[in-house]
Amino acid sequence: MLFFILKCLISGLLIASASSIARRYPGFGALIASLPLVSVLGMIWLWLEKPDRIVMSRHAEATFWYVLPSLPMFLLIPRLLRAGLPFWFALLAGCALTIVLYLCTTWALARFGTGG
Repeated sequence: MLFFILKCLISGLLIASASSIARRYPGFGALIASLPLVSVLGMIWLWLEKPDRIVMSRHAEATFWYVLPSLPMFLLIPRLLRAGLPFWFALLAGCALTIVLYLCTTWALARFGTGG
């Protein structure tokens, strides 16, 4: 239980830091947010709990494939905001697009046997 709390604290601090920095320096905050900190921390936590090379390699490869369908969201949201749509609508539309693309990616990975 202590390890779980430690993971939550470290992960939460990184996310809170990125958003706090972004208030004053949007570009720098975006750079921090774009770093694969969640993925790297996830791999560290997974390795500490289960140091298995096969599990880790499958996890890392699957992470690669699932990052790709999330990227268009970061183009759609600013486009919708610049078009004058409300933030919450733009965010919802970006998340909906990502969900659809995740489903397509999951289907493609199962069909072609790639991605862990």
